[in-house]
Amino acid sequence: MEPVSLTEAKAHLRTDGTDEDTFDEDTFIEGLIPVAREYCEDFQQRAYITQTWELWLDKWPDKDYIIIPRPPLQVVTSVKYYGTDNIEYTFAATEYFVDDKNEPGRVVLAYAKSWPLTTLRPVNGVAVQFTAGYPAKEGNPPDPAGNIPKKIKQAMLLLIGYWYENREAAVIGAVSREIEFAVHALLWQDRVLMF
Repeated sequence: MEPVSLTEAKAHLRTDGTDEDTFDEDTFIEGLIPVAREYCEDFQQRAYITQTWELWLDKWPDKDYIIIPRPPLQVVTSVKYYGTDNIEYTFAATEYFVDDKNEPGRVVLAYAKSWPLTTLRPVNGVAVQFTAGYPAKEGNPPDPAGNIPKKIKQAMLLLIGYWYENREAAVIGAVSREIEFAVHALLWQDRVLMF
């Protein structure tokens, strides 16, 4: 489920068509919603809706933690690594803690533990699978987009509105400087800067 529903997008666009073209318009608007989400997610370097990712590293870090991109982190599913034999090994969950309270989240070695000494294959030797995104708001039924901040939804609506009125720009995801400034102003405060 997307952070902005078709109903919310149509209310923002002030369109509630009832003719035979409504289906086509609804389909077009529904197509704009994930594009707007992805634009905003990429700018903020966050995950909005619950999604599964894999972080691939060529080697173990020099520090006692691995930074997990795309907060908010919900859970780390697994930490796997591949030796020079290209066989997959699992790094036991008892060897590390998952820091899902800070942003970005981290996989942190447990006390007196170290990364495996196995020589890794030359590329993509470590794989961390994780789930990220704002958790669903509890209720009956749960609201998958209920915990997403309102300024994110507003930024998405600005993009949807611009692309709805400028359909050629929507094809390539282009935005005017004014819309870009407004969207970035809404999203900048909670942007994740990864170094």
